[in-house]
Amino acid sequence: MPLPTSTVASSRRRRRGLRWSVLAAVLLLAGCASTNTQRFDLGAPVTGSTSAGAGTSVAPDPSAAPVGGPLGRFYGQRIAWGSCAEFAPDGGYPQQRSQCGRLTVPVDYADPTGATASLAVFRLKAADRATGILLTNPGGPGGSGVDFMASAASDFADRDVSRTLDIVGFDPRGVGRSTPQIRCRTDAERDAVRARDWVDTSPAGIAAVEKRNAAVGSACARQMGGDFLAHVGTADVIADMDVLRGALGYEQLNYLGYSYGTLIGADYAERFPTRVRAMVNDGAVDPSADPVADVVAQTAGFQRAFDGFAADCVTRRGCALGTDPARATARYQELTRPLIGRPAPTTDPRGLTYGDALTGTGQALYSKNLWRYLRDGLAELAGGRGDTLLRLADLYEGRDRSGRYDNSADAFTAIRCVDGPPITDRATLDRLDTDLRRAAPFRDDGRGTGRGSADECAFWPVPPTSQPHRIAAAGLPTTVVVSTTDDPATPYAAGVSLAGQLGARLMTFRGTQHTASFEGNACLDDPLTKYLVDLTLPPVGATC
Repeated sequence: MPLPTSTVASSRRRRRGLRWSVLAAVLLLAGCASTNTQRFDLGAPVTGSTSAGAGTSVAPDPSAAPVGGPLGRFYGQRIAWGSCAEFAPDGGYPQQRSQCGRLTVPVDYADPTGATASLAVFRLKAADRATGILLTNPGGPGGSGVDFMASAASDFADRDVSRTLDIVGFDPRGVGRSTPQIRCRTDAERDAVRARDWVDTSPAGIAAVEKRNAAVGSACARQMGGDFLAHVGTADVIADMDVLRGALGYEQLNYLGYSYGTLIGADYAERFPTRVRAMVNDGAVDPSADPVADVVAQTAGFQRAFDGFAADCVTRRGCALGTDPARATARYQELTRPLIGRPAPTTDPRGLTYGDALTGTGQALYSKNLWRYLRDGLAELAGGRGDTLLRLADLYEGRDRSGRYDNSADAFTAIRCVDGPPITDRATLDRLDTDLRRAAPFRDDGRGTGRGSADECAFWPVPPTSQPHRIAAAGLPTTVVVSTTDDPATPYAAGVSLAGQLGARLMTFRGTQHTASFEGNACLDDPLTKYLVDLTLPPVGATC
């Protein structure tokens, strides 16, 4: 059964990524989400709070530069708005209210006369006279804000939030239709990696995995250059976002961030607290979380989502997991482990590998809207075929039916590897591999040896520009954090933590999905709209 276009768009736009094909692959994040943060010299000392850890150079507020200063030409630019046909050729958005254009930013804010990058921007014009802007980010890292707006504009156009606010999405530097675009590997190379099973945890197997992971960084350095790779992190993205605010002509912005986008929001709030009028962070990444504990918590979240799916599946006729939810994980292992070394046949000549079966399953666990396809995919697998699970895996990996990949995976890796410290300690890697298998037994291939491998970030050619830290945003108005009780990608506790750091109002959504705002739940959407439009905060303890 083909995946509807609307389902595809909504399910990809807010993910906080976990690289499902390798059990021990760790994300920093983030930002999903999750989902980060400083350089430049304007001739003034660095003061105030910063998103950087000890030993990291930091950026002063670039908008404090004198008029006509080195960054003045970026803040003073005006976007040449035009048709969105180039950026979003599939249409589906309200043509008369939609405009697209480009924003120029310096690659290195410490050298504003040097190389520049061009960011793609999508704007849904307010139905009435615009009184402000609502900047949005769908997550990732590596998610396209242009794609998000192209798919969501028609929905936003019918909401009160777009009556007086221009709603804007942008592709962060290196992402989507922005240039330079982060591309490190060819389509054939991506297919070749997915075609192999990476389950050998012997010393030789780990060496092979780490050789592959090191090659990703080498390829990115060859294709993109070290200077650009050093400036793709959230530290530079939030500076770009402030330039976009200035170019749009507003002293303050409103912001809606999902998943990794909450990390962008939190870091922007820390660096530019007085530039924020209102901010909603949904599916929060905790900027202060320990990277090791963070990835274990996220992995456990996917096991809970799998358990929720299984509990629903076993009540339905023909569920491939059987009729006993307590046996669902074991039954899933029985279906998927035989794929190691023996891909299931598919109409596509690639076949379904073990890694792709996990990836396709993980993709479907982001949203209940995809559970039906996971049921179908597992039933197909029980019958000896893998078409639906391969399609779900391709959806996650950004591969279209012609075999062309988007750049989201390369961007994901490049951004997260400069957004936090790599995990390189062997004892920690070994413990992490064991902990991940325990946290999500449905993903355990049964071949653990107590040894773990280092991911791409351990071999990355440029150092990180951020460190985990608690957000300090003196002068920030009260913002809103939305957290879902059984969010598989961003645990509920992360939202509680972020709300505490920001001094934000917390809204709780009870459900099993990744993010929930502006998806048709009036209990959430109505108070969030009132907050964004007239700054009326949701009630304390609001739960939907």
